[in-house]
Amino acid sequence: MEDKTDFLIIGSGIAGLSLAVKLAPLGHVTVVTKKSRSDTATNLAQGGVACVFGPDDSFDLHRQDTLFAGDGLSHEDIVDMIVRQGPDRIRELIDLGVPFNRDPEDPERLDLGKEGEHSRRRIVHAEDFTGQAIQKVLGDKVSQLSSVEVLEDHIAVDLITESKIKGHLPDITARDRCLGAYILDVGTGVIHTFLAPITVLATGGAGKVYLYTSNPDVATGAGIAMAYRAGARVANLEFVQFHPTCLYHLEAKNFLISEALRGEGARLLDSEFRPFMEKYDPERKELAGRDIVARAIDTELKNSGKECVYLDISHRPADFIQRRFPNIYRTCLQYGIDITSEPIPVVPAAHYMCGGVVTNRYGETDLEGLFAVGETACTGLHGANRLASNSLLEGLVMAHQVSLRARETFPELRSRGSIHVPPWDIGGAVDMKEAILISHNWDVIRRLMWNYVGIVRSTKRLGLARERLLPILNEIQRHYWDYKLTRDFIELRNLAQVAELIVMAASQRKESRGGHFTLDYPYKDDWNWRRDTILQKSKTRCE
Repeated sequence: MEDKTDFLIIGSGIAGLSLAVKLAPLGHVTVVTKKSRSDTATNLAQGGVACVFGPDDSFDLHRQDTLFAGDGLSHEDIVDMIVRQGPDRIRELIDLGVPFNRDPEDPERLDLGKEGEHSRRRIVHAEDFTGQAIQKVLGDKVSQLSSVEVLEDHIAVDLITESKIKGHLPDITARDRCLGAYILDVGTGVIHTFLAPITVLATGGAGKVYLYTSNPDVATGAGIAMAYRAGARVANLEFVQFHPTCLYHLEAKNFLISEALRGEGARLLDSEFRPFMEKYDPERKELAGRDIVARAIDTELKNSGKECVYLDISHRPADFIQRRFPNIYRTCLQYGIDITSEPIPVVPAAHYMCGGVVTNRYGETDLEGLFAVGETACTGLHGANRLASNSLLEGLVMAHQVSLRARETFPELRSRGSIHVPPWDIGGAVDMKEAILISHNWDVIRRLMWNYVGIVRSTKRLGLARERLLPILNEIQRHYWDYKLTRDFIELRNLAQVAELIVMAASQRKESRGGHFTLDYPYKDDWNWRRDTILQKSKTRCE
């Protein structure tokens, strides 16, 4: 079944929906999303959006903090562009109705929080459920636009490219072109052929590759896997950021304890309730980078044999905690933890993919007509490690950049002659009767990645991971044409693909940098040397 649209956006987080709003005046926009439109990492984001608004802040300071966090691999020009656009993008959200907190002493100003590695208070937030507030406002706005259609429970199978259409011989001197994507309607089991002059990957990250993650279940690296299979470059996939503090509780799932708590003075304690961060970063302690804090906790757990450490903010006034962190306070209370009077048990978890599909400053990939935005993309902003709360900022700014380029290229791409694209051919595929084929491999991959390709790595562990992934990848490939596709099987295929790419990338990097730490190539922990070196060499490219 063939469907045509002007703009096909795959993903419904902050990048996908804000882009849909901007593209709506240009033509028909189709947004497809795996589950409901609110099943996104954006909806789970607590901290806020990093943006220069404070009287003591500057674009240069935000830029330097981002470059330092990126450990020398950020693109200086991209960092500068995104940081400078931040205030305008935040004002757009305010105009749409996002209820960002105001300074209690001056309601004309935004209330600004602080997080790790930020030299100033610059986190614009809506209590401690900023992502949820943004997701709701953007979702409501999209619902009001007649030119935007959101298809829930639709999952992309593969991109359609000009070079892979049987019987069609494209110009070998030209760039390959993306024509759309094959999309599975989960409810009916029908795979639709969606054709569009412009296709945008806004599918989020790949946290579900790991056993423990703060990400939603949909974060299986779909956009990265599809782009790679279609021939687009991917980069920096070894740089998986592990958030230091997820709630440790048998009944809790994926609940993040925001870095904003540490920004407001929360302390990390070991199993004997003793502070320990001074051992790992005497100057910044709890406000060190996420890679430093996550490794510190990992070391403490391995040395003690315990299952968690603790985050304590109970020394702050109870009314302040309840007012500043109402979501975290209420959620922890549901699990019997009163954060106003006792510490929170926490563990690290896979949180953010710093790499992704390589794009330019307008979100364009190697394939004509294909863009990538948000966590799916590798723009060069994050380098080897993302600065806290720069993710929502990047999603907003790069969606704006994509909209600018789409305005320029859409008329010409739409005027191209049509190419016959064959419908999805199920051949002799039959229903998969044994779901254990999927669930078993899913579990094996996630445990394998957590144990061998996690916070601390080694050449031997990476080699074992690659060796054990290969038979799973071969099995998935055999089953791919034997069974009718389901959402679970598509996600397993993407998960396995991205797992292999992470292992390959990690194996090729013979150094420790940012989110990639290997025992075989430990780096210097001289912070003054690191900062000076990184800022001097900030033009290193993300390739």
